[in-house]
Amino acid sequence: MAELQNYTINFGPQHPSAHGVLRLILELSGEEVVRADPHIGLLHRGTEKLAETRTWIQSVPYMDRLDYVSMMSNEHAYCMAIERLLGIEVPLRAQYIRVMFDEITRILNHLLNIGTHGLDIGAMTMVLYTFREREDLMDAYEAVSGARMHAAYYRPGGVYRDLPEQMPKYQANKFKDAAAVGRLNAAREGSLLDFLEDFTARFPACVDEYETLLTDNRIWKQRTVGVGVVTPERAQALGFSGPMLRGSGIVWDLRKKQPYEVYDRVDFDIPVGRNGDCYDRYLVRIAEMRESNRIIRQCIDWLRADFAKGAGPVITESHKVAPPSREKMKGNMEELIHHFKLFTEGMHVPEGEVYAAVEHPKGEFGVYAISDGANKPWRLKLRPPGFAHLAAMDEMARGHLIADVVAIIGTMDVVFGEIDR
Repeated sequence: MAELQNYTINFGPQHPSAHGVLRLILELSGEEVVRADPHIGLLHRGTEKLAETRTWIQSVPYMDRLDYVSMMSNEHAYCMAIERLLGIEVPLRAQYIRVMFDEITRILNHLLNIGTHGLDIGAMTMVLYTFREREDLMDAYEAVSGARMHAAYYRPGGVYRDLPEQMPKYQANKFKDAAAVGRLNAAREGSLLDFLEDFTARFPACVDEYETLLTDNRIWKQRTVGVGVVTPERAQALGFSGPMLRGSGIVWDLRKKQPYEVYDRVDFDIPVGRNGDCYDRYLVRIAEMRESNRIIRQCIDWLRADFAKGAGPVITESHKVAPPSREKMKGNMEELIHHFKLFTEGMHVPEGEVYAAVEHPKGEFGVYAISDGANKPWRLKLRPPGFAHLAAMDEMARGHLIADVVAIIGTMDVVFGEIDR
């Protein structure tokens, strides 16, 4: 009898769980994966090189398009890098707003991951539940920036503007009568903070619903328990970060270990797993959403108290970095010149190099920037978390069945905008 030969197949880019732009070359023995070779390059958009031809501030919207599920977190690292080169302080109110929106972004990211991971391996209902809450949080994005995804809300020195005092409301139309619109607008009668406070009050029950659907579901556990196991030692050696690292039991979170903004002023825990498998990484993300909800609530309380005392500024008052207010421009020619100079020429950043990193929902997202004193970066290098995770695909998939490859890709939470930048 002839010996069976291994055969090689393309997994994706058409396969839905390969997220459209990943090509995996799998060497199989029957249905068992012998080798997995991830190929990237189908989405390359040259972000790092493009940044060299744009002013420092013009590259802020490019950051949104890296990991297009964690938009403001990308902006945050980039703005922090510029601020460190400039040596400027961010107003305290802006720091709280940033932390609040970082955690909103973390929930947005994890909701999409858990929903689509479930969808990838057969839990069809999950994504319908998670998108329900995503809609509310994307309304918060829209309220501050005018955009539901690519916000470009953070700025070097703070944020674009203060939080709105009135939430946008639904209007009655031929599809929705006044009673239906009234129910939809029930949480929108006040400010953005009122809307978010209402969200934080009901979100824990929503997470309970997700857990009811998945956590003890025997099919979900059969597809995730013991699949894609990574030991703590290998997770560190492979450069894992975020839930991929914490799922293996390593207590590492930049918000605690290297605090930035006001993370040292808020109370939260770092969830960790025990077994380093797909199931533990799912549990870590569920627990992280609960912790993010706690942080958002604390930020709301502080921002409310600050507003009652007379809200402080939300961006630096240095007009070499941030534009003057319209009121100042109308009465002062010098301020008007500052405005035109900033938006035509951009800011000049002192010579130097810097690395700034944030605890992005997927892990450590870092920006390494070199300035030669000009109004554009001399070099920009991004450190996305997903690149290191994808590099471990071969090690994580080896010995598993081809169906398990889908579960492993889902647990990595890869988004190719940052990997293939």
